[in-house]
Amino acid sequence: MKNQRIFPGIILIGFGAYFLLQQAGITLFQQFFTWPTLLIIVGIAFLGQAFKANDQEAILPGVIMTGFGLHFHLAGHVSIWPTNTIGMLILIISIGFFLRFQKTNTGLFQAFLFLILAVLLLFYDKIAGYLGLLQNGMSLVWKFWPALLIVVGIYFLLKKKK
Repeated sequence: MKNQRIFPGIILIGFGAYFLLQQAGITLFQQFFTWPTLLIIVGIAFLGQAFKANDQEAILPGVIMTGFGLHFHLAGHVSIWPTNTIGMLILIISIGFFLRFQKTNTGLFQAFLFLILAVLLLFYDKIAGYLGLLQNGMSLVWKFWPALLIVVGIYFLLKKKK
């Protein structure tokens, strides 16, 4: 039986500290009184549940929520942080699948699929520039790639388990 006290414990401590610091009006923490901080707190609670209670399925939502919160805190504030939000969010999901794969040995295909998609989204301009002459063909592919995602998603929904 997994220990179910860790997740709510971390949530209560994190939210309590968040609201206590907010009410105290400490200006040092002013930039952290935003919704991405709450995502980070919930993500850390999932990660605590995953690693302290050996609940490996909590790794993926933990990485996603913590990563999304960090991304929204860092985007626009750190000059080297990528500004392509969709690409970064998909990269964070990929990292979550890779970390979960390390513990459960499931989800490696999804991890690579999201990684490839993230790289394409993050570096599309550079990739298109390297391909040069194929740019017109790439723009056609780029226009219809969401349909490919839909087809692959339908395949996974309809695929029978072996």
